[in-house]
Amino acid sequence: MSPIFILSLIIAYFLVLLAISWFTGKKATNKTFFLANKKAPWYLVAFGMVGASLSGITFISVPGKVGNPLDQMSYLQMVLGFGVGYVFIAYVLMPVYYKMGVTSIYQYLEERFGTAAYKTGAFYFLLSRSIGASIRLLLVATVLQEILFSAWGIPFWVTVIFSILLIWVYTFRGGIKTIIFTDTLQTAFMLISLVLSMVLISQQLDLGLFEMTDAIASGPYSQIWQFNDFWTNNHHFGKEFIGGFFICIGMTGMDQDMMQKNLACPNIKDAQKNMISFALVLLIVNVLFMGLGALLFMYQTKAGIVIPLNEAGNPKSDLLFPLVAMNSDVFGLSLGVFFLLGLIAAAYSSADSALTSLTTSVCIDFLDIEKKSEERQVAIRKRVHIIMSGVLFFIVLELYANLDMSAIMKVIFLAGLTYGPLIGLFIFGIYTKRQLPSIGLILVALLSPIISILLFTFSKELLGGFQMGALLILLNAGLTFLGLLLISKKKKTEPSIA
Repeated sequence: MSPIFILSLIIAYFLVLLAISWFTGKKATNKTFFLANKKAPWYLVAFGMVGASLSGITFISVPGKVGNPLDQMSYLQMVLGFGVGYVFIAYVLMPVYYKMGVTSIYQYLEERFGTAAYKTGAFYFLLSRSIGASIRLLLVATVLQEILFSAWGIPFWVTVIFSILLIWVYTFRGGIKTIIFTDTLQTAFMLISLVLSMVLISQQLDLGLFEMTDAIASGPYSQIWQFNDFWTNNHHFGKEFIGGFFICIGMTGMDQDMMQKNLACPNIKDAQKNMISFALVLLIVNVLFMGLGALLFMYQTKAGIVIPLNEAGNPKSDLLFPLVAMNSDVFGLSLGVFFLLGLIAAAYSSADSALTSLTTSVCIDFLDIEKKSEERQVAIRKRVHIIMSGVLFFIVLELYANLDMSAIMKVIFLAGLTYGPLIGLFIFGIYTKRQLPSIGLILVALLSPIISILLFTFSKELLGGFQMGALLILLNAGLTFLGLLLISKKKKTEPSIA
């Protein structure tokens, strides 16, 4: 597949997104940008959230994990934890947000604890979502660099600018209203790409539908459940299920990016229907991605494909899907085209909403944009949108130079560090009536991740070989909750007047 063809495909794809942006951005106000005027159909939100939640990381990294003998399909254990987490979000968290009528979910913390809690929650969102969005952009930029821009001698930093610029162009006007529609289109592209990729690879393995299902289920990559050795096994069911539950609550229920789409629904019942439908579809899609991973590694064995090694000498399994898909000598243009469309759709459906939610958080949570005139609001919002694009650019370059692990594991690890204090704060606010001192609250929120990472790093030495794995986020949230409990005071009651 020639670089010119690849570039033409990308340009054609984004012209479609620009057309959607033009239609949805007509007469757009800040209310349109932030909440789509509270008129978003729940079924569109649910379908589009699949792509935003999965991202390019799921598209490439989840299939790549299947080939690891220690992983295989154990990720499904965490996905089941996600499912329970979505129920908690729908029936515990979302009623709180809708009752308060918030634009930014961190406004709840201001109402409950005051300005210090509000700013602390918003800060952790900015930190976590900036890093998470950058990892997603890093993955897609790396693939684009490998299959397209390297052939022209274009440096990686230019590829990153190109990737971010494409997002900025179609989101700066319509914001969340545009994204709800573009996410729907991009999710459709991603799912079509997933299914057709499985079909085309199965044909190369001489497998029909039932033979394919049997080969995946009975093959060497089908191990899901791991109940042995809770103490030292990172992939034990208990660790991954509990970790998945808390990661879901943090990365969806307490994340402005994901909740902003839900808050765009007209009412709480529609938002809850959206969340439960989304959870069911997400489970099915993750199962399909793991099935795709099994097929990819079966094909790798048959075709003798060599996966490039990283600096530590380990296979860069995230690159297996691109290597297979772009082999036009075997698959022709079909698999490569579907792969590119699916990758771009998956990557940008997550990154575009992240850029919009980061802009929303800065404007609402730190600049008090709602207290300014409409004309001033629009100017500030556009300026912040550009600045946050620049922030993502520099974080991507920093991650590119310093991180070396599976992309999905980067996100899970960093989520454990940055979402833990958010979970602790929200749970403390919802399930207690106690008050918190501002300085103490900030200190607890800062110290909990530091203590957590120290315990995570030295758990083997301190706890007799204990592997924390996905329980990092539970530890962090638990330390935050305990610290807040220790510094809290009973809520003062006003004396009654007889």
